[in-house]
Amino acid sequence: MKHFNSQQILDDLKNWQSMVKKYQVPNTKEAIIQMANSFSFYVLLLGLQFYLYEKSFFWSALVALLNGFILSRIFIIQHDCGHSSFLKSKKANTIIGTICSICTLIPYKYWAKNHGFHHAHNGQLEVSDIGDVDCMTVEEYVKANWKTKIYYRVYRNPFYLFTIGGFIYVVVYNRFAFSNLSYFKKVKNNVNISNAIFIITYAIAAYILGPERFLVVQFTNLFFFGIYALWFFYIQHQYEFIYKSGKENWNYVVAAIKGTTYYKLPRIFHWLSGNIGYHHIHHLSSSIPNYNLRKCHQENPILAKHTNTITFWQSLKTIHSNLWDEEQKKMISFKEYSRRKKLAKQMALKAQ
Repeated sequence: MKHFNSQQILDDLKNWQSMVKKYQVPNTKEAIIQMANSFSFYVLLLGLQFYLYEKSFFWSALVALLNGFILSRIFIIQHDCGHSSFLKSKKANTIIGTICSICTLIPYKYWAKNHGFHHAHNGQLEVSDIGDVDCMTVEEYVKANWKTKIYYRVYRNPFYLFTIGGFIYVVVYNRFAFSNLSYFKKVKNNVNISNAIFIITYAIAAYILGPERFLVVQFTNLFFFGIYALWFFYIQHQYEFIYKSGKENWNYVVAAIKGTTYYKLPRIFHWLSGNIGYHHIHHLSSSIPNYNLRKCHQENPILAKHTNTITFWQSLKTIHSNLWDEEQKKMISFKEYSRRKKLAKQMALKAQ
């Protein structure tokens, strides 16, 4: 078990606000460059996909492997706009974020509110189902009925979660405002408005480009985008030694540093994913636009001192992080849970 000292983290980062302050200032030039290269690549690749589709769906789908990443990059722009960090103007953030949402099919205002809740409660076990990948504790799983257990097993299965699961989240789940908390009351109608905009925009594009060609190409892009987006989000909050806690003992700074991971990737993948791999810094201060995260990381190594740094190969192991063990303070696999259950039965029989 990897123990960590919360007080040491708090002592080392007692001046974190002044440390990150200069990176929180939006840079209009950087924002314009990012919008220009992201949308340019997206449109160019989309055009290539339409051309290739007439010849072979396979080659068009192959380009979608890359365009799904470009959609992820566009989504990060939308994400930053939702944090009001991408541009200085709130109105400009709303306009750009809404344009991005048409490409990603994720409603701008409602998702931003949902994501803001996630930042304010990251790692809190009581609300893990809001804005996060739902996580059950071992105790909750033991008490759950068989239907809930089957649902959770399927939900947590990587063959679902990182295939059709991402597509369902993007295309289906985001068509509804599921949360009934009063916190979301003002933005719930944004889902219906967004759906109307999406339908009109996609109908026009389908009419111009041809229904089959447009929908197959775009939904293939959304399929890969869903995989990438869900994968990045999952591995940054479901690591074995991640920080999770009940509300009464929860701490914002510790949750930002230990409740996330620093995904150490080749620079090209940080570019494609909008630097979201620097997740520990993003959670410490969501006011830092994505184009400043790398610089903040490089100039302040203290921010990475305590966080969970993982490489791509290490991140593959996170698929076994299925249940939160409150006793050991770590995520365990379904296999480990079954092994313990079997062992407990054997000991109980011996005791008789």
